[in-house]
Amino acid sequence: MNVAIIDAHIHLDMYKQKERQQILQQTERTELEAMVSVSYDLPSCKVNLDLQRQYEVVKPAFGFHPEQALPTEEELADLLLYIEKHHHEAVAIGEVGLPYYKRREDPELKLEAYIKVLEAFIKIAKRLDLPISLHAVYEDADVVCDLLEKHSIQKAHFHWFKGSKRTVERMIENEYLISITPDVCYEQEIQQLVRRYPLTHMMVETDGPWPFEGPFAGEMTEPSMIHRAVHKMSQLKAAPLEVVYKQLYANASYFFSLF
Repeated sequence: MNVAIIDAHIHLDMYKQKERQQILQQTERTELEAMVSVSYDLPSCKVNLDLQRQYEVVKPAFGFHPEQALPTEEELADLLLYIEKHHHEAVAIGEVGLPYYKRREDPELKLEAYIKVLEAFIKIAKRLDLPISLHAVYEDADVVCDLLEKHSIQKAHFHWFKGSKRTVERMIENEYLISITPDVCYEQEIQQLVRRYPLTHMMVETDGPWPFEGPFAGEMTEPSMIHRAVHKMSQLKAAPLEVVYKQLYANASYFFSLF
């Protein structure tokens, strides 16, 4: 059975050097054929591009993580210029989105400025014909859907998505992709999402080095965890394991234009 996997969302640049080398040295054993290493800011973009130039398995995405202070106008301009210069070496714009968790810590945080930054990334994704990987959960996902529809973006990926049934239905109708993390093995909310969302529009990810709980408690997050997630997804979808592996691989390969 072909059990090749693609990690659709990982922060490879944020691992300690020793941990990163461990992941890179075990790709054959873990059947990992590619990992999309998303970026946190401009320095992160540069590290991810350097990793791609050293390791074929690394596929960089360029963006600015929204769960942080806004970039200055100069910082945003520098980042967009970097993307323009190196977009042929990227597989996506990402990670970009809206600061849901940061706003929970600071309810006074204004969303409008973050929306403006996100729209700049949506526009460049559209112009450069790159897919976009998004950090947008719960009510933020509806705001992002409005922007994607406004700019006629079709290749959109909501990583580690959580949201209402109405939002899920909207995303399915728009044929947006989501990616499932290892917490599908123990989180009922994610399990319900997997049951509802079409297998043809799902991928798998780790979001490493973010740690997981349940059966993964105390473990370093690495792409090999995806195999346990796929087995659980197979059970939830009542679909043959080989079919699930093949479909998830095909989805990511097509979305990111990998193979």
